Amino acid sequence: MGDWGFLSKLLDKVQSHSTNIGKVWLTVLLIFRIMVLGAGLDKVWGDEQSSMVCNINTPGCLNACYDHIFPISHMRFWVLQIIFVATPNLVYLGYVLHVIHKENKLRLHLQNQEEKSGVKLLKYTDDNGKIYYKGSLLGCYMLSITVTILFEAGFIVAQYYLIGLWMPTQLECKVDPCPAVGLHCFTSRPTEKTVFIVFMLIVACVSLALNLGEIFYLMGRRGEHKKRTRLMDEMQKLTPTKTFC
Repeated sequence: MGDWGFLSKLLDKVQSHSTNIGKVWLTVLLIFRIMVLGAGLDKVWGDEQSSMVCNINTPGCLNACYDHIFPISHMRFWVLQIIFVATPNLVYLGYVLHVIHKENKLRLHLQNQEEKSGVKLLKYTDDNGKIYYKGSLLGCYMLSITVTILFEAGFIVAQYYLIGLWMPTQLECKVDPCPAVGLHCFTSRPTEKTVFIVFMLIVACVSLALNLGEIFYLMGRRGEHKKRTRLMDEMQKLTPTKTFC
């Protein structure tokens, strides 16, 4: 199904700028989706129509029935799913790289100035390249996770309505140009294909759960940060100011 190497390298870069939960999600995406899709599923679904045994051989009948029962191929559906759920993370990566580049330029500009002023201006990174999740960077990260959740949930629902949750043993339909008796076909290796369908669905649900867990984790972390900042402000207000005669 093509070369996934370029996308995998980009997602590896995203991993270095993600939380621990985000790193687990990217591992699930890389190993249990991209690698499985590239290594095994192409062989499993390589005989979608060619190995079917049907009761009639009317030209165009099998193609029309298969398109009616499965509006989109399982393989192409999962490829689209991976592309859509990975896109928000790639957009976030682009924004992170922009922030890092901007602050690196600012760090070079402040080398000859006081260190204290430089720390105040550098909001999102430290000297070791560590990212601080706050402000617009945190907002962009949470937005990318939210969009990913919507895509993930949408594709899970779409799988139920478009390709189903299992591979039927027999296909039956009555559409043009099939004769009045209709088409009856026995699918090739339905049990094996059902295993992969259920597996990809479970991986999608696990990915959705990880995304939901990460968004709640970031919300709690943000609440704790605000609470800590408010407490420090109150302590500064209560601290008596010293007067010198």
